[in-house]
Amino acid sequence: MDVDNLIEMANRIGEFFDSMPDRAEAVDSVADHIRRFWEPRMRLAILSALDNPEASAAMEPIVRESLGLHRADLTPKAATA
Repeated sequence: MDVDNLIEMANRIGEFFDSMPDRAEAVDSVADHIRRFWEPRMRLAILSALDNPEASAAMEPIVRESLGLHRADLTPKAATA
C-alpha cells in the first residue's frame, strides 16, 4: 500500500472539509469520510503513518487532528469466526 498516496488522498479530503466554518464538524467529517469510504487496510496504513513522524509531517493539520481524535473509530474491528 502506497502510504504517500494515502496521505495525498487524506490531505485532499482534509482540504475540502477545512473550509467548513465549524472546526469540530470539519474534523469529524474527515474521519467519517475515511471510515465510510476507505477499506480497512487503507485505514490501518494511514493510522500507522500517523505514528511515523516523517509521514505525519506530510499530513494537513486537520487530517492529523482527525485521525488522532477518531483513531478508535477508524481502526477496523477484528473479524470474528
